[in-house]
Amino acid sequence: MSDAPFRPFETHLDKDRTGALLRDALAGAEDGELFLERRRSEMLVLDDGRIKTASYDASEGFGLRAVRGEVAGYAHATEISEAALRRAAETARLAVGDGGGVMAPPPAGTNRRLYTDADPIAGAAFPVKLETLREIDAYARALDTRVVQVTASIAASLQEVAILRPEGTLVTDTRPMTRVNVSVIVEVDGRRESGTAGGGGRVTLDGLLAPEDWQARAREALRIALVNLEALPAPAGVMDIVLGPGWPGILLHEAVGHGLEGDANRKGASAFAGLMGQQVAARGVTVLDDGTIPDRRGSLSVDDEGTPSARNVLIEDGTLVGYMQDRQNARLMGAVPTGNGRRESHAHIPMPRMTNTYMLGGDADPAGIVADLKDGIWAVGFGGGQVDITSGKFVFSCTEAYRVQNGKVGAPVKGATLIGDGATALLNIRALGNDMALDPGMGNCGKQGQWVPVGVGQPTVMIGGLTVGGAAA
Repeated sequence: MSDAPFRPFETHLDKDRTGALLRDALAGAEDGELFLERRRSEMLVLDDGRIKTASYDASEGFGLRAVRGEVAGYAHATEISEAALRRAAETARLAVGDGGGVMAPPPAGTNRRLYTDADPIAGAAFPVKLETLREIDAYARALDTRVVQVTASIAASLQEVAILRPEGTLVTDTRPMTRVNVSVIVEVDGRRESGTAGGGGRVTLDGLLAPEDWQARAREALRIALVNLEALPAPAGVMDIVLGPGWPGILLHEAVGHGLEGDANRKGASAFAGLMGQQVAARGVTVLDDGTIPDRRGSLSVDDEGTPSARNVLIEDGTLVGYMQDRQNARLMGAVPTGNGRRESHAHIPMPRMTNTYMLGGDADPAGIVADLKDGIWAVGFGGGQVDITSGKFVFSCTEAYRVQNGKVGAPVKGATLIGDGATALLNIRALGNDMALDPGMGNCGKQGQWVPVGVGQPTVMIGGLTVGGAAA
């Protein structure tokens, strides 16, 4: 596959004939587009001193969508050709039926660029990446004699998209993505614990391959592993919780964010359905989804329908003021698209999805928030979790947490899970720190089988009355 810029209407298709095909496929529809994509990705993994993975993947294809009411016809192919497009048009058109729809206006135009269009794969030589992985391994092992295993990875990808609409609007975007990850396992007297640190964004690999960057990640991974080595079994029961800044915003993303996506609310399947304009969180709580932050993992110059991304306020001072919308759900709800129409690839239909979802900070001192915790858990790091969007109920596991009693931070605890529901947790927020931070760039979000990169963030937050699952108290 060529490394030249992706220009499908110069190399694969005639734009005029393609436009005519698209207009015919969407005759009588209310919306639709042709989404063309080329993607290249590379992954290198060094595990226990050996190269475990060295993969390169390249793909291209298109998806054609025709929308009428709540129905969408979608056809996709890995071959970008007029013949494949004609077959797809016949399939997508089945959703239009007898027609009668009025085509929605196109997205507003934008010349905004939130990230580089440089290819991060080609930007760093393959031998340099391999040598960096070996240096990470050696550095992490030299930090502490208790280190018994190191896993380091470098990932880079470039997605190029072109979105053609029936009225002739053509929107393009070139989206880089990089990430460096370090995991460390330590052992003492037969007990092993692990720690992981990493991050990246829509940037080249230059900064991530700099020693000062990956060395900091290796030290952080070791620190977490050593903390867990000293951890005691977590208590169980209902107690107050303090969440740290940054990555713990993943709980906000899952427990609240999915419930604020337009499709779930239109269908009445969200705990927040029908609550627009009502208080859904404690006063002072403001939650945003912002796809316009430069270089962030969840940011987009335009979404996968061609709508410019936006800084969308979802909850303001505790009041529900907005949902995240793609074009179809916005039209059906009488709302405005918010730049949240996203898809995993050309083989997937777009739907409302988060970008960078975070809670604004308050004015409280973070140390003071912890000191006000009488008997509870201070959760600094999170792993996986599960959420029921309809009820808002969530279960999250902590990867780094500490027992706090009478404001004093005690021993780290292991095996703590936080259990609750998003709506109640928002209302029970008791303090907001002045240390709002975004995560280091490592989030992925799954919805209906589709995965997209996202960002999260929050300040230090105290939440009253969450259930902690752990060992018996």
